[in-house]
Amino acid sequence: MRGMQGSGKASIAAREHMAKSSGTDLKGFDAQLKTTQMFYDAAKAVEFTKSPKLKQTMQYVAEFSFAHGILGEGAPDAGFIGISTPAGVYGSGANIKLRFDPAYMEMAAAGKL
Repeated sequence: MRGMQGSGKASIAAREHMAKSSGTDLKGFDAQLKTTQMFYDAAKAVEFTKSPKLKQTMQYVAEFSFAHGILGEGAPDAGFIGISTPAGVYGSGANIKLRFDPAYMEMAAAGKL
């Protein structure tokens, strides 16, 4: 398997350390990695960042955060905060708290970093 889930001792040790730091074990961390999209290729990261899929994903994150009280006591709904993506803003454009700008990924994809 490509990426972080290698079987070498260094890979296992690194994942065990990250697992412990995130409050789980190696098995739990590896399960999380299986459902996490990693971008090892800058061009693919740019493509995703510019797509409507990122905006939709950030809507899910905002809704999860609201449902679990992460947006704070004063947040009336998930759209209380704004999340800016190249495909548009989710939530409040007057209260943007998270911005996705592909500029550095584009430079990396073009070999300019």
